[in-house]
Amino acid sequence: MLTDIITTEECQKLRTLIEESDTIVLTCHQNPDGDAIGSCLSMAEVLRTAFGKRPEIYVPDMYPDFLQWLPNSEKIVRYDKHREGCDWMLKHAQLVFCLDYNTLSRTADMEKALATSPAKKILIDHHLNPDIDAVLSISQPEASSTCELVFRLVWQMGLFPQMTKHFAVPVYCGMMTDTGAFTYNSDSCDVYFIISQLLTKHINKDKIYRNVFHTYSESRLRLTGYVLYKKLVVCEQQHASYFTLTRQDLKDFHFIKGDAEGLVNMPLQIKGMRLSISLREDTEKENLVWVSLRSVDQFPCNEMAARFFNGGGHLNASGGRLYSPLDEAVETVKNAIDAFSSQLT
Repeated sequence: MLTDIITTEECQKLRTLIEESDTIVLTCHQNPDGDAIGSCLSMAEVLRTAFGKRPEIYVPDMYPDFLQWLPNSEKIVRYDKHREGCDWMLKHAQLVFCLDYNTLSRTADMEKALATSPAKKILIDHHLNPDIDAVLSISQPEASSTCELVFRLVWQMGLFPQMTKHFAVPVYCGMMTDTGAFTYNSDSCDVYFIISQLLTKHINKDKIYRNVFHTYSESRLRLTGYVLYKKLVVCEQQHASYFTLTRQDLKDFHFIKGDAEGLVNMPLQIKGMRLSISLREDTEKENLVWVSLRSVDQFPCNEMAARFFNGGGHLNASGGRLYSPLDEAVETVKNAIDAFSSQLT
């Protein structure tokens, strides 16, 4: 059975808020990943199937091609492409779901419209330190993913029998991607109970895996080889590594959004490696470097991300950004590794 980490009162309040609202918008963070898109799509399916609502899904910007096969993904609206219409809807919405983010700043250009929206807000998230003025905040950092929390809500409200593959597929996809295919942050037996229940909806978990991890372009495969052969820097004594991707690198390998996904995990295949960091120049903005961190065991990626990279996240998977040239970002990485060397060696 599933351990209850969401209260009966929270479930009832969620039900009431949904039933009392006609205009509902689902939102997620900038650079949406599998958990962000999965939680939006699965929650939208709940609203349609169990409550007869017609929710809108707004995402700040483009999401990876390897997620665009998900059921009902064609219903997703990009804020950066349809700002005027999204602003109008957020201004008149009665209920807004904040899914997979803990602060409005993570929605980038959509932040102002969300902050000024008169709609009641519901936060469902698994990141630390939530900072959103919500009438209902379901924040559980111990959860594997926001998709797990969506499943738990549906399960505890007794709605799961009504759900179909259109709910189960994005939930599984979000849980899978946010745990690195269940290789970290997935030790709880509840995770596998949830998977067992999703399988009753006849999802093809192997196909979901292939659709996400085995549909890259030839250019992405060659980019992987280039990173591992030319760009990877290994700090042997500190059991850490890092690599950079310049704007020219991305151009040379015909980069599209999602092509860098998973590269930061690969150095952890080196025996004894405990930390991997990637630095990627933004394709449009000068002096903006995106940082991804991955670790094993108990090394706290989130603490390093918060202290050095204006970010945060989870114990073994975190991210951030630096507003500096790439060479300065590399120096910041070196300083971060030195600062945490006692926990790495």
